[in-house]
Parts: sequence; structure tokens; C-alpha cells
Amino acid sequence: MTSHTLPLPALRRASYAAALLIALFIALTPTAYTQLIAGEEEYIFPIPGVEASTAPKIDYFARARELQSHIVTFDSHLDVNLGFGDKDHSSLHCPSPQLDLEWARAGELKGGWFATFGSQRQSSPATLTTAKADAESKYRSIIGIAKSHPDRAEIAYTPSDLRRIEEAGKFAIVLSILNTYPLGSDLSQLDAWQRRGVRVVGFVHAGNNQWADSSRPNGILGDKPNEHNGLTTLGRQAVTRLNDLGVLIDVSQLTTKALQDVLAASKAPVVATHSGIRSIVNVSRNLSDEELKAVADKGGVVQIVAFSAYLAPLPQSVQDEVARVNAKYDIHPDRSAGSADPAKYKAWSAEYHEALAKAPKATISQYVDSIDYAVQKISIDHVGIASDFNHGGGVIGWKDESEAPNVTAELLRRGYTNEQIAKLWGENFLRVWGEAQQHTTVARAKHQHRPTGE
Repeated sequence: MTSHTLPLPALRRASYAAALLIALFIALTPTAYTQLIAGEEEYIFPIPGVEASTAPKIDYFARARELQSHIVTFDSHLDVNLGFGDKDHSSLHCPSPQLDLEWARAGELKGGWFATFGSQRQSSPATLTTAKADAESKYRSIIGIAKSHPDRAEIAYTPSDLRRIEEAGKFAIVLSILNTYPLGSDLSQLDAWQRRGVRVVGFVHAGNNQWADSSRPNGILGDKPNEHNGLTTLGRQAVTRLNDLGVLIDVSQLTTKALQDVLAASKAPVVATHSGIRSIVNVSRNLSDEELKAVADKGGVVQIVAFSAYLAPLPQSVQDEVARVNAKYDIHPDRSAGSADPAKYKAWSAEYHEALAKAPKATISQYVDSIDYAVQKISIDHVGIASDFNHGGGVIGWKDESEAPNVTAELLRRGYTNEQIAKLWGENFLRVWGEAQQHTTVARAKHQHRPTGE
């Protein structure tokens, strides 16, 4: 790739002695960030996870911020914690989540898809009620960001909406659903949520449901691998209805068969909003080369997720610890279980995630390695960027949205052009979203309905 260098103000009035000190600092602290004031601001940017010998010398971070100020920068998968936006978890500035409006502005992030995510346990009327309540709470938290700060954020319902909002200097919020379990088995709920503003739907999370099989069945809750052989009848009907509504379908988290079913049934391109590369980390949650190609051949886009466990293989010691925990609870490598025991779910989940937490975080360099791989396999036109912040995402160098320019800096360091980076940060996603909306059979006035947030 050929690099496209942005003009930058030259470093002025820096003495020879100061330059030597800076060089020494870079050599000794390859993961540090330093800001140098010398007439005008410049940035010393050794990228976390990049060896000092190959680290950029002075301008990639400044170039990244300058570039991001001129392009659509859009994170395709964000979550919010329950209670986000209340007095203890301000959407303007909050010290605990990985995203708030101040950090987004600091990182030149212009917008994101927010997941209305409902929890899932063993299917029952009680757990369905809880999941519906969780989804409703998340929805109100998300729209509350825009309602509480109308001068800083606004909800976008179309790609042109998003561009208008960003050009006005606001943060664009796009509503999505991850896991249709809270919708029960009611197909009309898709219409209801579309009217409330949802513009992308993913059928599953960690567990099978009434609509599709998950790539991570939850055996301890009674799931069986591929128990529906892909999409259910309801799921197939949902693909058609989502096409008619102009809602983009998210294929992340699905089994291979379920993904194939979506691609066969859909008239519109699809998106994987937060997926990794199976050839790099061989887990069922990541996409195989064949799946990458299938999404691209449909005209879709794969958003590479900054989730450590999907970017770098677990050390053997951590793999052994995970295997020990699973064996303790009689969970097999295919995530089935010797016997379902929902009462043990909470204990297993705690021990399982405690074991995973012992693995070192992936670096921003390893994250961009996955982007590189996808670009080489399916071209720059079918790849994008996602964090999965507030639900496990984050790598060394991109721990929250204030560090988003670090991703761009590493892409620049590797020779990606401005146009290519613009495609990765948002243009590819906006193209696919727009094409999905063109397939709607719903009257245009209804399709562009502006929800009231009721």
C-alpha cells in the first residue's frame, strides 16, 4: 500500500539537546504516550504493542487526529451498562465505561451503533420477562444520551442522517438489537422496534434462541450445538421481514449454517458488526475464510472486533485453566454439557471468565493484524472497525474511545491511504446500511419515522 501523507506543521525551535532527550525517551518507553509543546502541538507516538525499533518517530498520531477530523469515524458495536445515563453513570462524562461523549470527542469518534441487548438464561416465562426489562432499560439509556444532551448527540435513522449529524459536530447514535430472545416468538416485534428506531438486528448472543443457533451454545443451560440446524422457521421469516423493513441484518455470533441461511434468504447485503478471524484464533465465534468471503460476495462488510480473546490465541496455561473449569462443570469442547444444570450457570460463568482474564491483553498491533488479514482476503471494501466496548472489548492502545486515533495511527504506519482508512472507519458500513434500506417495501414515510422514545 502507498501512504498518503497529510501536511503537518513542522516541529519548531526544538533544541538539539531536547531532540536527544525525546529520542532517549522513545527508546526506553515504547508503550508511552508523550505530548511535546514546541511552538505548536506535536505528538510523540510509540504505539503500544509495536517494537521500539519499528515505532513511528513523530507524526502518525497527529496525522491520525487530523485525518479523523475530516472523515466519518464510526464504531459499529457498542454496549451500555444497565443504568448508564443516570446520575452515577453520566453519558457526558463517566469514569467507568469505555465510552462517553467527552471521550468520543477526545478520540475524534463521530458515531456508533449501540446495542439494545437483553440477557438470556434458560428459556422460561420468568427469564423472558427479565430479558425484556433489560432490553427496555438499555433502550432508554441509549436514547437518553441524545435526550439529555441534544447539543452533543442525536439519533440517526439513515446514512444521510448520520452524515448530517456528524457535520453539525454532534455524536450520531444508531440503535441496534443484539439477541432477539427478548422479542419472544412474535415476528411483529421487529416492526415495533423498527418504529422505535432500531436499524440493525442480530439474532443471537451466547446461546441458542427461538430464532437461530448461536456459535456459542450454552450447554449448561440446556443448549445443544446446531440444535435448530441454523435459522428456525421464525428466523427465516424474520430475514424476509427485516429486508422489507430496511433493517440491516447482523450475522455476528451465528453458527456457520445459520449465517448461510441468512445469506441465502436475504435480498440485501449483511454486516458482521463485531467479529474476528478464525484463521488467527480458532474459535467458533470467529469467522472462517469461507464465511468472510460469503459475506463479501453478498456485498456485505465484516467489522473486525477489538476483543482480545478473538485477536490472539490464549496462552497454553490459560487454555488449560479454561479446560479445567469446563471439565468441573461437565462442559464439552463443543460447548454442550453432560447434563443441563442452570443452577450452576452463575458459578461456572464466574470461574470461566476468571480463567480467561488471566490471558494478557492483545495489542493494537495485533488488532490491526486482523484487519490486515481481512483486507487481504476480501478487499478493503468489505472490512470495518468495531470495539465491543462495555462488553469485553478493548486492547492495549485502544482501551476506550479517547484512544481511537491510535487505530488510525497504526493503519497509517502500515501504509494505508486516507481513502482506505475512511472506508474502514465508516464508509463501507454506510454503503451497506444504505443498500439494506433500499430494499425496503415499507412506505418511505413510515421507514423514516422519527421515534419519540416512548
